[in-house]
Amino acid sequence: MTAVQLNAEVLRAINNISDDETLMTKVLAYIKKLTAKKEDPTLMTKEEFFANIERAEQQYARGEYTTQLPGESVSDMLKRCGYEV
Repeated sequence: MTAVQLNAEVLRAINNISDDETLMTKVLAYIKKLTAKKEDPTLMTKEEFFANIERAEQQYARGEYTTQLPGESVSDMLKRCGYEV
């Protein structure tokens, strides 16, 4: 089942109980519990963000950067630089 299909199924199930405040409260609590466990690996603190910017600016000043070649996709450029895409 695709994410879109799952989303539709979840919404249909919620619609079936939408008039029952007790059940909706339980559903909401469970959803919050599930989403609290899911961590975003891209999240960083403000300090980490600005440290990354500073590092990138220093690399750029040293000439350590890669440009995208004409007709090259971003994925191709990343592969060329050694990243797994």
